[in-house]
Amino acid sequence: MSPRNAERDLRVREERVQLILDAAITVISSKGFGAASISDIAKAAGISIGTMYHYFSSKDEIFADVLKRGQLDYGKRAAELADEQTMPPLVKLHEFAAGWLANPINWAYTIMLQSARTTETVPAEIRQAVTDRFTANLQPIARIMKDGQGRGDIIAGDPLQLAFYYVSLIQGLTLQRAPGFEIPVSIDADALIRFFEA
Repeated sequence: MSPRNAERDLRVREERVQLILDAAITVISSKGFGAASISDIAKAAGISIGTMYHYFSSKDEIFADVLKRGQLDYGKRAAELADEQTMPPLVKLHEFAAGWLANPINWAYTIMLQSARTTETVPAEIRQAVTDRFTANLQPIARIMKDGQGRGDIIAGDPLQLAFYYVSLIQGLTLQRAPGFEIPVSIDADALIRFFEA
């Protein structure tokens, strides 16, 4: 196989995997982990069940991969903001909250995260991995909080605890954005940040 064909095959594989994962987010968030099936995900992705098994061996594997990729992307964005040297901490918090709240897929993703941690039918290793990544993802936000405290911009308190409150507030607001049933109150990232402003 020529290098060009290998590259193309790898690109096509990644595109197909992403198509499956996007379909899984939609299906699992609307039906729930227990009720969603491989068949439902394949149908939503527009592929056959046989093709699905070329990429994933089980619904658990799909669910775990969706959550892992999403949490790693989330953590990467938080770390990028924490490492940014020219942006004030309150602006970093605003950017993170506004970016998360502006993406409509994050409603489904937040539902999946909560389901992963609270549904008994989700394998324990997936539940633990989700919890561990969630906890690790608080660290960059805690660094932003600590930096803001050092500048006198952010309220006093344990930075990790403040990060937990901040992320929980964002996730709670995200859950209110159920498609077709959104609470008719605008969400203002500036108002959210004021809870943490000194």
